[in-house]
Amino acid sequence: MFNFNRTLIYLKTVTPLSPNPNPLFHPYPSLFSLHFCTNTSDSISFAVSYLIHNFGFSPQPASKLCSNYRLQFNTSQNPDSVLTFFRNHNFSHSQLRHIVEKATWLLSCNPSKRVLPKFQFLLSKGASNSDIVNLVSKNPRVLSPSLKSHIVPTYELVYRFLQSDKDTLACVFHNPSLLIEHIFSYNIRMLIENRVSDSNIARLLRVRSRTLSTLNLEKLLEELQGLGFDLSKIKFSIALIAKTSVTKTRWKEKVDTFKKWGWSDEDVAEAFKKQPYCMLTSIDKINLVMNFWVNQLGWDAMAIAKSPGILLLSLEKRIIPRAIVVQFLLDKGLRNMSACLTSPFFVHEKMFLSKFIKCFENESSYLLELYEKKLNLAYTSDTTCMS
Repeated sequence: MFNFNRTLIYLKTVTPLSPNPNPLFHPYPSLFSLHFCTNTSDSISFAVSYLIHNFGFSPQPASKLCSNYRLQFNTSQNPDSVLTFFRNHNFSHSQLRHIVEKATWLLSCNPSKRVLPKFQFLLSKGASNSDIVNLVSKNPRVLSPSLKSHIVPTYELVYRFLQSDKDTLACVFHNPSLLIEHIFSYNIRMLIENRVSDSNIARLLRVRSRTLSTLNLEKLLEELQGLGFDLSKIKFSIALIAKTSVTKTRWKEKVDTFKKWGWSDEDVAEAFKKQPYCMLTSIDKINLVMNFWVNQLGWDAMAIAKSPGILLLSLEKRIIPRAIVVQFLLDKGLRNMSACLTSPFFVHEKMFLSKFIKCFENESSYLLELYEKKLNLAYTSDTTCMS
């Protein structure tokens, strides 16, 4: 531990501010905080000492923070005012410590000019006091960008597609990087210039806004266009999500998994084009479905390549119960062998019962019992797992 020469330590309380009708700006009596003044040792600056005494940082991390942010102050007046500001806005001591660690520069700023307008902007859009506290305490970097040149234009850009403050705030709070990184607004404008539909951009913002932080998004756009994706259709946004959320290594592993079941690279590409969600399916799920389809039923794996939506269905609740019925019909010659294998799995429940069970008068009772037995087994298994 370092030594202080003639260090004066005293406890200082913060005088409450005048009342304000907005709860976020109500005075919040500061906790007693430790302060010091005058001479510290030559090797430790006042700013470093401030971090050590007020937030419990060790000397080395405190020195590094001050160095990284070029933090310099010789009295506690300004940093004290910053802490008072945040405490008056209901930030806890632990939240303040995290904020200072991630955005140490705040201790040198004028919070009324640098921070308050950003709080007021979010409040004007319908954010609650606790929303702002949670946003800033978890992501202090949102206070770094300029309100006028970045935060407001980015918010308005997102609002253009989501068309409500509630949805726009939800998007921002879910992914605060929108208000921090310039790549988001750049990518959104790039998509607009390439005539990606507004509905697709809105879907990306709602479902996986992190897609819009991808550095090579323009290259991926060209790749998907080359595969034949229509930029105005929902499949494009799903394909873009798949391409940006699955790593190249994992993508190759999934391609290799499909090839293990007899697909070619072209089959995988075609399946992805038909149903982009198939590349978001886990390798375990792919193998389970393929194993049941090929090894237990003896059916052709290429049927799934032509209808990859099968991979999105529940194995226990949809594929197995219906496959048992279809297999029975095929074995009894009640269904043409050349008929599409996959179509019975996509119709809704009422249609399946009508077209594949009830219409066969002599076998309907047995088929219904067979079908319901498998369904009940799946739901019983679910209940057991939950309990």
